[in-house]
Amino acid sequence: MSKIPEDAAERRAIAPVICYPVETLPAPDLGLYRAARAGARKVAEWRVPPREASDFSVPAGQFFRISSIEGPQVGDLNLWNADDMTERFYSGKTRALHGTHLTEGHRLWSSFPALRPMATVVTDSLAWYGVDAFGGRVHDVIGTRCDPYTGNLLSGTQYHHCCHSNLTRAVADARGMTLEDAETHVHDVLNVFMCTGFTRDTGQYFMKASPVRPGDHLEFFAEIDLLGALSACPGGDCGDKHSSDAAACHPLLVEVFAPEDGALQGWVPPARNGYDRSHGR
Repeated sequence: MSKIPEDAAERRAIAPVICYPVETLPAPDLGLYRAARAGARKVAEWRVPPREASDFSVPAGQFFRISSIEGPQVGDLNLWNADDMTERFYSGKTRALHGTHLTEGHRLWSSFPALRPMATVVTDSLAWYGVDAFGGRVHDVIGTRCDPYTGNLLSGTQYHHCCHSNLTRAVADARGMTLEDAETHVHDVLNVFMCTGFTRDTGQYFMKASPVRPGDHLEFFAEIDLLGALSACPGGDCGDKHSSDAAACHPLLVEVFAPEDGALQGWVPPARNGYDRSHGR
């Protein structure tokens, strides 16, 4: 072990600095969104089977809701620009801007070079959970998704109903791609309803049984035309294991709602990022 310096306590006591202050970010007009949502009508729905994934689409200016409907269940969410799948949800930048877990008023940001809001969280029925005694919170952007490669690495398994494979099949079916091509579009997720954090002693990513119950939901406003895919994780509520058939799993429901004409007066889809892409040359 390295020698502890005499000024160790002073070094540890230095106050942290927020890397990306968000005071200058354009704030979503939640009042406008919620007023538009109040008069919206349901126009589509998809039922996501346990240990499977479903694709769905949402036009810009509409709302989509992910709900628990039969039992505690977490879901892994991917989003793409429906017209250009190279623009996709960027969980790392979303985490850097808003924190490790998302709730009402937070936005899901897209990848470079667009870097713009794809969707805004307008309603979170689990917002009451806050932070528990273990440091657990709900709806994280730190876990990457359960996948067959890590399962094979750690235990030699060939498990095909993990979220990565589920999302791969959903994209392949949605866009008529081969599995190999579809897999290149699958990316790090928003873990909907999942309760997670980092252990204080080792700093390891942990999960615990989700507080989600039937009727709980997370609802978003689509800022651009979206293609989505949602996997009902094989871990169920993720209170014990994932990437196995041992956990009790349940379906999830995705619903889309269209606001009345004129309800979003003044709203326009966000423009792509304004950086000139010269990169100093």
